Amino acid sequence: MATEKITFEQFLGTVEQEYQPFVQGLHGYLLENGCKVTFEEKKNGYLASYKHGKKKRALANFVFRKARMLVRIYGEYISGYPDFLDALPGGMVQGIAASGDCKRLVAGGCSPKCTGYDFTISGQRYQKCRYNCFEFLVTGESGRYIKTFIEHELRERAAAQ
Repeated sequence: MATEKITFEQFLGTVEQEYQPFVQGLHGYLLENGCKVTFEEKKNGYLASYKHGKKKRALANFVFRKARMLVRIYGEYISGYPDFLDALPGGMVQGIAASGDCKRLVAGGCSPKCTGYDFTISGQRYQKCRYNCFEFLVTGESGRYIKTFIEHELRERAAAQ
């Protein structure tokens, strides 16, 4: 069965009204900085996936969980901006702390190809799974940190190429 192509406008229509300007702004920023986007329909709603670089590796996703929108960031170069991580608000750090540990880093399990994150925030060490570590609920407070996080990651990825 062929899947129907989903447009940005259809995706945006599912976003809560108060967060639509944030989503539009971040979408525009990501496209302006060379990201390619795809939209898919998933069980819990639409998924927007932004990929960047020559290898087209995932940078960020908009995902829906229990009718709430989250942004998942793939922080492959977090070692390049530790001061920013230390400045994250407590609620976002709590979300990181509550995310799943990386089984490969912690217990030698999982796939050998999996690359979890090993980092510190304010002296606390985290070894987290890359698929839900930096997954943040979009709120009035978190929006600017999410955008800044993505800006840092894009800058580090560009420097690495």
